Amino acid sequence: MSNPPHFAVKVNSSAAPVRVLLVCALSAMVTGCAGMLTQTLPKNLSHAILDQDDPEIVRDGAPAYLLLLDGLIAGDPNNPELLTSAADLYGAYATVFVDDPERARHLTSKALGYARSAVCIDHSELCTKKELPYQAFVDVLKTTDKADVPQLYSLGAAWANWVQTHSDNWQALADVAKIEAVMERVAQLDKGYQHGRAYLYLGIFDTRLPPAMGGKPEDGRAHFERAIALSKGRDLIDKVEFARRYARLVYDKKLHDSLLRDVLAANPAVEGLTLSNILAQQQARQLLATSNEYFGE
Repeated sequence: MSNPPHFAVKVNSSAAPVRVLLVCALSAMVTGCAGMLTQTLPKNLSHAILDQDDPEIVRDGAPAYLLLLDGLIAGDPNNPELLTSAADLYGAYATVFVDDPERARHLTSKALGYARSAVCIDHSELCTKKELPYQAFVDVLKTTDKADVPQLYSLGAAWANWVQTHSDNWQALADVAKIEAVMERVAQLDKGYQHGRAYLYLGIFDTRLPPAMGGKPEDGRAHFERAIALSKGRDLIDKVEFARRYARLVYDKKLHDSLLRDVLAANPAVEGLTLSNILAQQQARQLLATSNEYFGE
């Protein structure tokens, strides 16, 4: 997708909060709006990005917002909302928009650092003792409650992104069990958080290997179906990953193609999911285009 000339960019309503925030940032020292910026930026920035219908605008604009978040965190390093927002944005930007593997590894490491710092505020064991044995780690997770869900989910997502970009690192692969435990705890505490995406992650974990190597594809299918139900089918990435991870693993072409066609037929404009849905549709087209080749038909 080519970028339009800067003077021709049409700013839609979802970008308005970001324009306001940038004006505030530039004038903070003389207008005294820095405090307001710290309080409102994470939520407004998240909404503006998630509801953006042009991924290239996010690709081009996100680095400026990342720098802005870095600066705000430097002035307020114990703000969990800022830390989780930075973790989420750094992780998503690295895995979706960064092509250079080394840069992606660096950015996901930074995202994981922010996520761990957010968790550390109330649960230092999860932040400072990453190398806890698995059962001890799970025992610490049991001390968390529903108020911790945003930080736990951010940690799980950032950690999963870190593993994705460090797939050649055996320690990273060993971390998957702990990430799975984090997402299981999120699902226990608030199953509908982020449209049920904890179940999406759980589905991916269960289908990362074939049954002969320890994979649990049918458990994974149940998780994908749970995620779809919780989002009422509006979070299109659920069906894309269901097709990619489960249908391809068990060689179910009919299910694979049906899921992807559903994704392509859906309206991607859903509050909080528009950007993700547009990216999901791009992936669905790619997967469907290679369906016959993959399944040998």
